[in-house]
Order: sequence, then structure tokens, then C-alpha cells
Amino acid sequence: MKLTDIITESKSFDEFAEKRMGGATKITNSMKEKGGLSMLTYHHYVVKLPYYKEAAEGKFDMSKAKKEFDGYVKQLSDNMEQVAFQKLVGKIEVLGELLIKHK
Repeated sequence: MKLTDIITESKSFDEFAEKRMGGATKITNSMKEKGGLSMLTYHHYVVKLPYYKEAAEGKFDMSKAKKEFDGYVKQLSDNMEQVAFQKLVGKIEVLGELLIKHK
């Protein structure tokens, strides 16, 4: 792989994360404003923002993310409260998405 390919791939990943962060921010703000049952969606998306921010800034650590992803998957259970479930699934989703995109 050439250096230009690596730079393009990295920029593409950063841009991807930045766009996803923008979308997640809009959804988070909208759901918080609506309140009520929309708060479940809020909790699902708000946990994604720090991951997108880190990735958009080029600070995403793949090995740390993989370990975190695996740990969260092991925590997934049907014995959880709704808010805890939404937060956990949000983290699994964003980490999985970023790990897949980075490949």
C-alpha cells in the first residue's frame, strides 16, 4: 500500500466519522427535545458521540476499540433495563461500525 493510499484511507475514515457524528448529534438533540419515549433513542445515540469525535480527530485506537467492543458484546443480555440496553447497544453499534469502516 502506498503512503497516498494510507492518507486517503485515513481521511476517508475521519470524514466518515465526522459525518456520522453530525447525524448522531442531530438525532440526540431532537430526541432530547421531544422527551418521553424518545429518550430511549437519545440514550442510544448520545453514547456514540465521543467515539465519533475521537475518530474524526484521528485519535481512534483500533486495538482499544476492539477490546471494548468485545467486552460490551459479552455484557449484552435480555436481563437489562431499557436505558442500560440502549446505551450498551449504541456503544456496540458505533464501535462495530468504526471497526468495520477502518478495515
